[in-house]
Amino acid sequence: MAAQAFRLLIAGEQVGGDRGTYDIVNPATETVVGQAPEASTAQVEAAAEAAADAFPAWSRTTPEERAALLDRAADLLRERMDELIPLVQAETGATMRVAKTMQVPTCIERFRRYARGALEPATIPLPPSEMPTTALAPGGIMGAIAVRQPVGVVACITPYNFPIVNMAGKIGPALAMGNTVVVKPAPQDPLAVTVFGEVLRDAGFPPGVVNVITGSGADAGQALVASEHVDMVSFTGSTPVGRAIGEVAGRDMKRLLLELGGKGAGIVFDDADLATAIGTISSVWAFHSGQICTAPTRVIAQRGVYDQVVAGLQKAAGRLKVGDPLEPDTVVGPLISDVQRSRVEALIAAGVEQGGELVVGGQRPDLATGFYVAPTLIAGCKPDNAAVQQEFFGPVVVVVPFDDEDEAVAVANGTEFGLYDYVFTADTARAMRVARQLRTGNVGINTAQRNHEAPFGGFKMSGVGRDGGSFGLHAYSELQSIVWPG
Repeated sequence: MAAQAFRLLIAGEQVGGDRGTYDIVNPATETVVGQAPEASTAQVEAAAEAAADAFPAWSRTTPEERAALLDRAADLLRERMDELIPLVQAETGATMRVAKTMQVPTCIERFRRYARGALEPATIPLPPSEMPTTALAPGGIMGAIAVRQPVGVVACITPYNFPIVNMAGKIGPALAMGNTVVVKPAPQDPLAVTVFGEVLRDAGFPPGVVNVITGSGADAGQALVASEHVDMVSFTGSTPVGRAIGEVAGRDMKRLLLELGGKGAGIVFDDADLATAIGTISSVWAFHSGQICTAPTRVIAQRGVYDQVVAGLQKAAGRLKVGDPLEPDTVVGPLISDVQRSRVEALIAAGVEQGGELVVGGQRPDLATGFYVAPTLIAGCKPDNAAVQQEFFGPVVVVVPFDDEDEAVAVANGTEFGLYDYVFTADTARAMRVARQLRTGNVGINTAQRNHEAPFGGFKMSGVGRDGGSFGLHAYSELQSIVWPG
């Protein structure tokens, strides 16, 4: 892989970075996977301009044409799975199981979904309305329709945890709606995204419809967000970066879709099926080392089952193998970088200093290489503990006790985040009652499974807007009203 040349995609041409390349490091072995191109701000602007130039013709293509190209891209992606899976695994540090089942196949599913989505009706009929004569116009029966129109050029800025999956979830609906895109992957693992750009070019998307730029620092992303050619920014990542994007985008009224941080609350009532609750919460450790914004990292356990929940989680953590992600029995792989590992370790220390009890983990596993943190459980936390309030984005679970339903809801709503919460109880009425009180965009009742047709996004500092299923198509469109005398 190190010998492969990875390139930018600008106006249909694969080019090197004006500023050379930078190393992409395997988080497990700390060896170089390959060199990513370092785009200049001039190249970023060229990509945005190419997307703007391509937009008029692309937005006028038929839904059938767009659907056929998205399906073709899915076909080509499937043909290159054997190449992409080891590349994505190496640059993300994901376990091979996650790489094989989630990192690449999910991209194919998303492109298939939005190939179908391109054919969904974009015109919404409205009932006629009787209007009186006014100084503005004669009265009469007025007909109307609402039409979903493409926004224009969409900057798609993706995170490091699922680089090509998240990219597919953005550009799939954006292209289906007739937008053009500039993709900027996270600096830590952009290589597979550059290959995906090549796949889209080979699928037949016209030059400029899809552009890919990469960079090691903030310059490329900042230039893209600020470009006069960009009409919308779709970003998945941290809340601080999302706020900065919002400030810049607001000056030019750019449309925003922001999926930001999370601090998922898992409320465990004393009548809950504890095996289900503990198994679901353990996914924080077992699924991509906790590098997932929807994870139930903040357990709020009723006192009647609190000790059992803590003991069950402690036992579960001890069963999880930490190590080489290429080994079939490895469950917990590394974090993306040494910087992220240090951040997680500092937050663990803060949680303990502020009164939390370190039940298990909290240290680096005895491994020769890799940015590992052992599955960690901090119990007995107060709601204002830093470990309860801040997002780890790593294999750490914190536990807070509660007495009654009102307290559980208050604690769950007591952070700046509101992306994905969970309720574990045998009482269906209570589950629905509590779910409706949670200030969060998504609630799982007795499960961490998703429904990908449901709208996905956050309340509060967890973001702006919704994607998923047909809601993803809506997110990348503007509503236009057309009115006529009937």
